[in-house]
Order: sequence, then structure tokens, then C-alpha cells
Amino acid sequence: MTGEPQQSGLPDISLVIPCYNEEEVLENTITRLVRVFKAVDAKLELILVDNGSSDSTGEIIDQMTEGGFPIKKVRIDINEGYGNGILMGLPACTGPWVGFTCADGQVEAEDVLKVYEIAAKAKHPHLVKVRRRFRMDGFTRKVISSIYNYGTLILFGGLQSIDINGNPKIIPSSYLKQMNLESRDWFLDAEIMIKAKALKLPVLEINVFAQMREGGVSHVKAGTCWEFAANLLKYRFGKANLDIANASSN
Repeated sequence: MTGEPQQSGLPDISLVIPCYNEEEVLENTITRLVRVFKAVDAKLELILVDNGSSDSTGEIIDQMTEGGFPIKKVRIDINEGYGNGILMGLPACTGPWVGFTCADGQVEAEDVLKVYEIAAKAKHPHLVKVRRRFRMDGFTRKVISSIYNYGTLILFGGLQSIDINGNPKIIPSSYLKQMNLESRDWFLDAEIMIKAKALKLPVLEINVFAQMREGGVSHVKAGTCWEFAANLLKYRFGKANLDIANASSN
């Protein structure tokens, strides 16, 4: 018995990847993912969301699709945030497991596979994710991440994670549907963790070595800190908190 039953004819896992101006890294990231999943005969479905890119990201997705990669393309004309890219990709997912990860390849493809295998082999449903160790970020970025992670834990507690934004996250699709996710910005990862707690979905977090970007740039901006702070307060004290409380009682 596994955490989520396999449905015949469907992929084993659908992996949503928002792609915003990732022409320098995307092909390598996708090629590696497809190779490691194929090696263990796990059927992978990739939902690549061209999240308003102004470079050749969309064309690269088209080329890989024509080349036989297991890709469904979703195009967003105007970038409205990382979270929105994932939300727009979700309706295309057909697997019993749904995952989210980034296009930058900072988590090795082998580690993405490991997260899936742990989730699929668990006796009961879990949210399985990575904790990025030895991150190659600057000092300021590390300080901000620490404040954010521990601040989130203080406000909500019991999230079973000390790397809230660590991806990939892999979740049974049945639980994901109950979350009714709505965050269009970088707060989506925290929303998932908060709602997993409300739904009493246990979290397993595995350590991985975070790689450096092979190209392109990070899209996290200075204003992201204010977004996080506003959303944390909304989900802790505002209407969003009431919605979570209602969900947990159902």
C-alpha cells in the first residue's frame, strides 16, 4: 500500500515548472529530469509554464515538445508572479502526485526523483519536500531567508519545515485540490505549508545540496520581503486565517 494509489493510463507524477526568462538553463534542467525519471521507469508529466517570458523560453519549450519530451506547455502573456505561474499550470496536471519546482536547476534532478520516490512509497499520504543545505547565496539573502523561515514558524508553528520555500514539493493531488491555493506571488510556498498543516497532511523534509544557477538571474526582488510580511500577517490574523480554520474543521 502506498500513500496515493496509481491510476492506470496516467503519469506517475505531474511536475509544474514556472519559467520566466530561463533560456540559459531550461533545456539542461528538463533534459536531466526526463533522464533520471526514465531510468527508473517512472512516468513523468512536465507542465512548463512560459510565465510571460520576453526571451526565447517559449521557443525552447516548443522545440523540446516537438522533440518528444513529455511536456504540456502553458503560456501566460504577462508575468503576474511566481505563484501565478504555478496556479495556471495546475489545471493541466493529470498525475496522482503533483510537484512544483524551479527551472534554475539549483536542486539536482536526482534529488527531485528522490523526493518523488519517498512520497510514492510512503504508507500514508505526505507532503515531501527538500531542505536546501549549504546554499550558495550571499550573506544578506541568507539572513533574510533565516528571518523569514523562523518568523513563519513562530507565527504558525508545527509546519514541520525549516526551509519553507524549499522546492520541489510533492503532494497527493487529492490534498492539493482541497487547499484552494490563491497566492500569485512568492508566498505560494508558505500557503501550501500552512494549509498542509490545516489538513493534517504530514510533511517529510529531506536534505539536499543546493547548486549554483548555471545561468540567468534570480527573480526574487527587494519588495519580496514586504510581500512575505504582508501575507504572513494576512494568513495569521486576517480573513485568510478564518478560511484555513474552516478548512481544517471540515
